[in-house]
Amino acid sequence: MEARPAVDDAALGREALAVLEANWTGSGTVPAPGLYPHQWSWDSAFVVIGLARHRPERAREELLSLLRGQWSTGMIPHIVFHTPEAYFPGPSVWRSQDHEHAPPRVLTSGLTAPPLHGLALWWLYRHTGDAAFVRLAYPALLAQHAYLASARDLGGAGLAAIVHPWESGMDDSPAWDPPLAALPEIRYGYRNVEFDERHPDSDHDRYVWLAMQYRNAGYSSSYLRDEHPFAVEDPMFNGIWLASCQALAELAPLAMADPRPHLEQAERIRQALLDRLWDGCFYARDLRAGSLIKVCTVGSFGPLLDPGLPGDQLHAAVELLESARFMGATGYPVPSCEIRAAQFDRTRYWRGPSWVNTNWLLRRAAAVHSLDQLGQQLTNGTLRLVRQAGFRECFDPFDGSGRGCRDFSWSAALTLDLLADNVIQ
Repeated sequence: MEARPAVDDAALGREALAVLEANWTGSGTVPAPGLYPHQWSWDSAFVVIGLARHRPERAREELLSLLRGQWSTGMIPHIVFHTPEAYFPGPSVWRSQDHEHAPPRVLTSGLTAPPLHGLALWWLYRHTGDAAFVRLAYPALLAQHAYLASARDLGGAGLAAIVHPWESGMDDSPAWDPPLAALPEIRYGYRNVEFDERHPDSDHDRYVWLAMQYRNAGYSSSYLRDEHPFAVEDPMFNGIWLASCQALAELAPLAMADPRPHLEQAERIRQALLDRLWDGCFYARDLRAGSLIKVCTVGSFGPLLDPGLPGDQLHAAVELLESARFMGATGYPVPSCEIRAAQFDRTRYWRGPSWVNTNWLLRRAAAVHSLDQLGQQLTNGTLRLVRQAGFRECFDPFDGSGRGCRDFSWSAALTLDLLADNVIQ
């Protein structure tokens, strides 16, 4: 067990702010020095949330910096390349500059990420009251949601499909094993020692192959619908999309817009989650195989972000979360895969370790449903992780030891948010 000197909450908050200052490039926040030297979409949304009460101006800059990479289709890419630092796969793989819909003078990836940005904007408004910034950012997020509804509803039922594991934000989750196993065996011979140490036995070659297939098809939505071999309806991605729809519905009047389309979209997502992904647990659906992927992961709890989730599903999901399959058997919240699954591995990314960002999302879900005891348990357990091991990328759910990168931005940012709420309580 990695130990570090005890710190009080004030010192922990100062440490968190120092990490975010060190990871600020002048145009965006990198997730961590070294391995992740650019701006990642999901990470930046969490940084906005964490800085909303502490550095609101920086939070605004963070979101605007990311939105400069938005494509004219409305797609917000999962990486925006603001710095010249080497990274694979970098701009030479994605070739966004060759695509008519990509932004000029900004290099990006060709994939998207969980659409948390509407909730992040609502969080910023909630804590600053800055209606002018809502009016500035709202059109971009409106376009993002329109893109998901038009280009990513590959199943035709109202859910957005991810077309690559990277789009989930939970790259190596066992939920992607079956669709990846159906792909051809690919070996590029690519090796990155730092990556391989953090992602042992990863399907990284298949990840790169999938990205290049999409790129070679011109990032075409018709190609995704008809030919692309990886298409999955993910409960976490869609639970986040639903939460952002509801956030934009609340923000719409500030932007002189109609909230009803957002509420109607949220209802479509809710009904599709229940009809297509629920079978005693919310599972991901492999659209190419036409079946659910029967492994429960932390992503299974994404629909808990919906305040309109019916009582039967709410109670069953919370019971599962608190059971010995997840929180009930570990010392720290929340393992990223149920511990009884054959795929569970406490040492491998998204196959067992606990992550501050998914803990925060589940804490948010607990607040949505007034589950105060669960919310406090998630808060206390997550703060205990960072007090003991620092702002690590992820943590062992049994002994709390840190894993992956140090000085990880979303761990620092969300610690600030958890500390602020603890003071209020």
